[in-house]
Formats: sequence, structure tokens, C-alpha cells
Amino acid sequence: MSIRPLDGVTVVSLEHAIAAPFCTRQLADLGARVIKVERPEVGDFARAYDQRVKGMSSHFVWTNRSKESLTLDLKQPEALEILKSLLKTADVFVQNLAPGATSRMGLSVEELKKLNPRLIVCDISGYGNFGPYTNKKAYDLLIQSEAGFLSVTGTKETPSKSGNSIADIAAGMYAYTNILSALLLRNKTHVGSHIDVSMLEALGEWMGFPMYYAFDGAEPPPRNGASHATIYPYGPFGVGGGDTVMLGLQNEREWKLFCDKVILQPDLASDERYSSNFKRNENRESLKKIIDECFTQLSIEAVTQRLEDAQIANAQVNTMKDLWDHPQLGARHRWRYVDSPSGDLPALLPPGLNDQYDYRMDPIPAVGQHSEAILEELGLSSDQIVHLKNSKII
Repeated sequence: MSIRPLDGVTVVSLEHAIAAPFCTRQLADLGARVIKVERPEVGDFARAYDQRVKGMSSHFVWTNRSKESLTLDLKQPEALEILKSLLKTADVFVQNLAPGATSRMGLSVEELKKLNPRLIVCDISGYGNFGPYTNKKAYDLLIQSEAGFLSVTGTKETPSKSGNSIADIAAGMYAYTNILSALLLRNKTHVGSHIDVSMLEALGEWMGFPMYYAFDGAEPPPRNGASHATIYPYGPFGVGGGDTVMLGLQNEREWKLFCDKVILQPDLASDERYSSNFKRNENRESLKKIIDECFTQLSIEAVTQRLEDAQIANAQVNTMKDLWDHPQLGARHRWRYVDSPSGDLPALLPPGLNDQYDYRMDPIPAVGQHSEAILEELGLSSDQIVHLKNSKII
């Protein structure tokens, strides 16, 4: 087996929902050992979101492969001592509990530095560890709202949330990259870091274009459904038979090709109403009528072929079934199988091909599946483990 980048790195995580589990799953993908600390019996509440994957939750299956599950009732002192024993030798500690929860347990950054100076501590929260919003509850949809995402997403009549957990994903990604950076830094300084990742700041960074578009009090980009807010034509267009094609133009060269080879109206390229992007954007309703008159007379295959011949970017408007069956993912051998409490499940390889190692794609754990093995590693006897079970500490 090839050496993975994070082989030998141990991550302990007090995690639930999506942001922290998504972060730590990616660390596991690179070889890290991730010990997921869960509540006895019920575990991470995301396990109960739905039962769409052979009785398991879609969210949980997505974000928790390749981890070990240790159950601990952290309201009990013995459980906290077990957690501290793990943290003494761990490399990374990730948590997304309620603000201040770990400090109240005696796991403040200051205490953790005393326990293990090399430990990298990553806190993921809605609004960060200080400021007037620190203690405000935060879920993905609420952060989409606070970050202005809803104000630029949807139709003119209806603001719309993202169809996936975009605020959680953004926070998980920045936690992941910050932890990788902290591991690199520790190689130089030999001491750990404290990382404070906020969902608001993560999604706020991703809102850079609409923020700058509305710079200094200017009008923000309007909500335009699946169409681009400021570039046109760029979005979905109906074709014959009730199908839809997605296309995008980025520059004037492509606009000329579109007029010449796709809608077969070369003179339109120099029409003053459409001679630059900002004019096409201002006159999108009249231009849409022209495009619709052409496209609705053609099949999806014919429109796609014209777009391909003109080298105009285009895409199918796929469903989830189409994504499962996508020929490009199949051709690039992106699917693997991972084990789970319900049997083998297909899983996409992480993005990015590296010719030096293979990603780790290990099973999704059952609640507390690894508790006994981890406790034995810490030196606990069989009698002690039985006591912990009987006391419902694990």
C-alpha cells in the first residue's frame, strides 16, 4: 500500500451534523485515524436525519466513512478522563458543539495546551468564538440567510436556499484546509495551533462576487433562478420536446460564434442591443425570445450538437439518477464501495487524482463500534470496560 499524506496522524472529534464530520472525513480520506466521539446508544444526531440508504441517514453515510466510533457520556467525569487520555497523544482535536461547551467541560484551549502542547485544536461554530453573535444558534439555512446567500439565490419572487448544506460545506472545507496548514506549521514550530472557523465567515468568503458587485451601495445582482445574474445568455433554455439545455457565453468571441453557428443569425452579433455583455444583460428578455424561437424548433440533440460545433459551453440539466449514472464519472473510475452496518455502499472517490497514493475508503461505523478496542489501547482492563458499560459511560 502507498503512503498517504496523513498516515500516523490521529484526530479526535466531538462532532455532529455536517461541518465537522465533513472536515474530518476528508482528513480520514488522506489517511488520518479519526476517532469520532458520540453519545452512547444514539450517537451523532445526523444518524437519524432519514433512512434513505439501506436504513441509514444520507447525510451520515456521506460524511462518516473511514472513522472509528467511540461512545462517551461526557456528562460523567470518567468519560471526560477517557477523552483527555486520548487528547494527550492526539494530533488534532475538532469540535462543533455549542459555543463554550468544551470550555465548560474543562477542555478550553488553555487547558488543552497544558495537556498536549502539540495538539491542533479546531473549533467550528456559526459565528466564531467572540463577537456579539458568538452565542447565537446557527444552522445551515440560518447562515445562508445571514450571509446574504438567499438574497441573490432563487427567482425574482422567491429567495431560495441551496439544495445542499452549502454553509456547512464551506465551514468544513476551511476547517480541513486550516488543519492541513496547521500540521505543516507544526513541522516547523513543533507546537500546535488553535483554529477558529465560523460558518458565517466561510460562506461570506464565497459571497465575494455579489458583495463586490454591490460595492459602495450599488445594486446587488438580481435573483434570476438558474440563469446567471449578470452574464447573458448564461443559463437554462427550453428546446423542442419539453427538454432543457444549459449553456453559457463568457466573451464576445463566443457571442459571435453563437449567432453564426447556433441560432444561425450572424447579423445579430453586431445588433446594437446585444453588442456587449452588459447590453445583452439589460435586454435579456428580447434576446431570450429570439433564442427561444430557434431552440423550440429543435430537439435537445440538435441544439447540443450546434453548441458543440460552435464550442459553446453547455450541459445537461441532470437529476440525481443522472449523476449516479454519469458516463464521465464511470469512465474515470470514480466509484468505489465502502462497507457499512447495512452492507456495501457505492461512494465517490474524493476529488483530485494523485499518482503517489490511493485515498482511504474504509467502512462507515456503527454507534460505539470501536469503543472497546480504543479503551483497550488506553490500557483499560476488561473489568473496567464492563463497569463503563454498566454505568452507561460508554
